[in-house]
Amino acid sequence: MGMGVGRVVAVSLGTGHHFSKPVQDKVTLLAGLGVEGDAHMGATDQHLFHKRKNPDQPNLRQVHLIHAELLDTVAAAGFTVGPGELGENVTTRGVDLLGLPTGTRLRLGGEAVIEVTGLRNPCVQIDRYQKGLQKQLMDKDAEGRLIRKSGVMAIVLTGGVVHPGDVIQVDLPPEPHRALEPV
Repeated sequence: MGMGVGRVVAVSLGTGHHFSKPVQDKVTLLAGLGVEGDAHMGATDQHLFHKRKNPDQPNLRQVHLIHAELLDTVAAAGFTVGPGELGENVTTRGVDLLGLPTGTRLRLGGEAVIEVTGLRNPCVQIDRYQKGLQKQLMDKDAEGRLIRKSGVMAIVLTGGVVHPGDVIQVDLPPEPHRALEPV
């Protein structure tokens, strides 16, 4: 069951552990590692806090994606947030990232294939970046459960170069589908 086709709006990478990542004209995804040159690249989790707890944890957070529709919503609430500013590597349009099941594969452009591992947990840095912004990225569902809207994390299965404007093909995993959880 295809979910239609999305597009890459922007690609970003940051060499240091800074919150925002500068927009690039292309990024190179490396299988099993992540975005070439990005601080979070690696086969084991590069998140500084996770690294202290368990240095050998496999890195399920190699590529961070955010849907540009979220940036539109945040803009409507009076915040100015551009691609890469929330720390994502790939800004998408036309794909319901948060609604994808765990294990969904996304083909970005000609060759890169990534697998969605879970939700990004919005952290306190977001409020340091723009006060009140973190609230925009959290919601509650009818049962009062927290909804995290700050994008999804993925691992790189097949490397390749990704450019703005590239097509995103969505390949859903077999049923039963599992909803994304924070990674």
